[in-house]
Amino acid sequence: MTVAKLIYSAIASLDGYVNDENGNFDWGAPDGEVHAFVNEQERPIGTYLYGRRMYEVMRYWQTHDEPEPEYMRDYAEIWRAADKIVYSTTLEDPSTPKTTIERRFEPNAVRAMKESSAHDLSIGGPTLAGAALAAGLMDEINLILAPVIVGGGTGVFPDGISVSLELRDERRFTNGKVHLRYATT
Repeated sequence: MTVAKLIYSAIASLDGYVNDENGNFDWGAPDGEVHAFVNEQERPIGTYLYGRRMYEVMRYWQTHDEPEPEYMRDYAEIWRAADKIVYSTTLEDPSTPKTTIERRFEPNAVRAMKESSAHDLSIGGPTLAGAALAAGLMDEINLILAPVIVGGGTGVFPDGISVSLELRDERRFTNGKVHLRYATT
């Protein structure tokens, strides 16, 4: 029996932040080359697991209808096709189709999803990813490091998490960003 992978993907500054002290992450915006690469990484995902804040950022893709650039339209189609589970104690109703709300992250429920899913699962946001790492659920981590030091903000991983990783792949992009793919060991 094949078990689906749980994958955490993030764009981070070289000093390890997904946004800066003001909450900005425009310095990490992917160009066409990086976006096309991310699209291929995301294409096999069947379900996205989000916290409320990450969901509120990502739901942009539900209404993105611009025909150009094609790599953005392609990502919107990938995102819309996947199921979404949002872990939130405050969000009453989802604002996008194929979305359910769960009040709390249950490691056993995620483990069961991995065992029953025909497609990989993606987890978005450092807090939720930290909970999955702490529960031993994470299979793969994909980081795209941006060539910028922002000096503070939200870390790509929460404090207190310790996990051994094995480098499986890397790629350098023409804009100076670097992709690193790790498996948990």
